[in-house]
Amino acid sequence: MDLRELLSIPYLLEAEAVETEPGHWRVRLAYPELPGCTAEAAVVEDALRALERRRIELIVGLVEQGKQPPVPRQPLAASDPLWTAQDLGLSDRVAALLGNAAGPTTRN
Repeated sequence: MDLRELLSIPYLLEAEAVETEPGHWRVRLAYPELPGCTAEAAVVEDALRALERRRIELIVGLVEQGKQPPVPRQPLAASDPLWTAQDLGLSDRVAALLGNAAGPTTRN
């Protein structure tokens, strides 16, 4: 599988609200099929953004090391990993590995 396909794999998402101290709650998200791929924030959108950034960094890092990330299911055909990487500020690194220009992309 190439990097574009690896970044398009849908992983199971676990979510939970955790009380970090009395009356203070945070959202904890994880892709349990990707070891160490977790994020926590006060707002679910912030946690999801951090989790997606971690997922991409983890997969790209494994590929750069010549290792295969877990592939529990087939990639999504309609996924645009470069757009996601661009949205998260990772487009230069990912685009270089995908062999594409890191210029702006549009999403329909």
